[in-house]
Amino acid sequence: MKRLLFVGIALTLTATAWAQNRTQTPQTPPAAQSRTQGNVVTQSGSADIEFILKAAEGGMAEVELGRVASERAQSDEVKKFGRRMVDDHGKGGEELQKIAQSRGIKLPSDLEAKDKALRDRLAKLNGKTFDRTYMRNMVSDHKMDVAEFKREANSGRDPEVKAWAAKMLPTLEDHLKDAQSANKAATTGAAN
Repeated sequence: MKRLLFVGIALTLTATAWAQNRTQTPQTPPAAQSRTQGNVVTQSGSADIEFILKAAEGGMAEVELGRVASERAQSDEVKKFGRRMVDDHGKGGEELQKIAQSRGIKLPSDLEAKDKALRDRLAKLNGKTFDRTYMRNMVSDHKMDVAEFKREANSGRDPEVKAWAAKMLPTLEDHLKDAQSANKAATTGAAN
């Protein structure tokens, strides 16, 4: 009888400890698997963190591709657009870096493979071929950027990230208009 009582108490204590552990340690749902960025682990289920990482990657690519455009473009309009990408996305990236640091998020330090491939492809082009290829990519990229920044500005949960997206949105919309104009000039042969 004492033995049965001892087993019952042991099972009760084990179950209680297990239940306390379950309430103290939240389980990560499969959809929110951890994503490692350098030394920092973030939850990929957090839309704001994903937005920060993607915006940083995209901004870094815009700066790098803008540098290539300012050197290789034939059209003054395309060169000017490239310089604006370096300036605007460089400034926006610095602001985003501060936001990320305050949250312990390490931003990527290198271009994604697709952006490296585009940069390498553009570096081999020149003249009107460069202008058309670069501007076509800028139109496509900025359409996606505008949609993503609108989504974050309207639906983000982190007030500072949401405010940054809203602040950057008019600039990105201007970039899209300028890219469409320069792309039209480059594709019709009006680019000089």
